[in-house]
Amino acid sequence: MARQIIIDTDPGKDDAVAILLALAAPELEVLGLTCVAGNVPLAQTARNARRIRDLAGRRDPPVMAGCDRPLERALVTAGHVHGQDGLGGVALPAPAAPLDPRPAVDFLIDTLRQAAPGAVTLVALGPLTNIASALLRAPEIAARVGEIVLMGGAHRAMGNVTPAAEFNIHVDPQAADIVLRSGAAITIVPLDVTHRALVTPARHAAFAAARTDMGRVVAALTDPAGHTSARHGPEAVPLHDPCTIAWLLAPGLFDGRAVNVMIETQSELTMGMTVMDWWGVTGRPANARVLHAIDAEGFFDLLTARLARP
Repeated sequence: MARQIIIDTDPGKDDAVAILLALAAPELEVLGLTCVAGNVPLAQTARNARRIRDLAGRRDPPVMAGCDRPLERALVTAGHVHGQDGLGGVALPAPAAPLDPRPAVDFLIDTLRQAAPGAVTLVALGPLTNIASALLRAPEIAARVGEIVLMGGAHRAMGNVTPAAEFNIHVDPQAADIVLRSGAAITIVPLDVTHRALVTPARHAAFAAARTDMGRVVAALTDPAGHTSARHGPEAVPLHDPCTIAWLLAPGLFDGRAVNVMIETQSELTMGMTVMDWWGVTGRPANARVLHAIDAEGFFDLLTARLARP
C-alpha cells in the first residue's frame, strides 16, 4: 500500500522538483499540498504549487493556502535565489484550477484526526509555520502523525542565510521550536546532506536528456551554468528539498542518527540555529533522527529515472 503523505511547501525551485518526484512515485499517495509563505509570499507559493501539479498531469491532490507570515517575526523571503516568481522565471501555464477553499492548517488537523494513528507522514519543505500552528491548535495530532520529515537546519555545514542558520528554520524559528518540542517522530534532512546533493553539468545533462515535460522543466529549474560559490565552487547547485522524498523512497541512500535538537529563538546573532547534541553532552533525550550522509550518485540516479518516466 502506498505511503500517505502531506507535503507542506513554499515553492521554490527545489520544492518544485520534490513535488514532481513525489507525484511520480507510485509508492506515495500525496493527500494534499499545504502552502506556506517562505521562498516567496503565500499567494505565489499557492499559485506555484498548482502549476507544478498541472505539470505532473494531475488534478489531485488538493492545494490549500496556509500561513502568510511567521508566528512572531516578519517574513523573510528568498527571491534572490528563486526569482520573484519562485520558479526562476521558468515558463509554466497559469493554474488550471482554483485553490481548495479549506485553510491548510484545518486540513492538516482534520486529516490527522481522521486517519489511523501513524498512517500519515508530513513532509515539510519550507518554514514550519503551518505545522506548528496545527500543533498549537490540536496538540494531540503529534501522537497521530507517522513521521515529520523536514528539510532544514545544519550542523557542521552551518548556515546559508546567516552564519548560524539555515533558511527554513531561520524564517520561523519559533515554529521550528514548537515542532521539535512536540514529541512527534521527526527526521531532519539538513544542509550537511543537501550540500552533497549537487547538480553538476553532467547531472544536469541527464535531466535535460529526459524526454518528458517534467524532465525539461527540472532541467530549467536546476541549471548550474553560471552559478558559483565559495562553498560549492563553479557550476554546482545543491538540490535540497528532493532529498526528503528520496528518504521516503530509498532510505538506504542515507545515514542518520538519533540526537537532541534545539532551536535558538532568543539571540538575533544566532536566531534559528539548530543546536544538535551529537555526543549527548546535555543529557537531553533524542527528539529527532538527523541524516548526515547521502549516496549522491544513487540519489541522482533515482531522481533521473523517475523524471524520465512518461
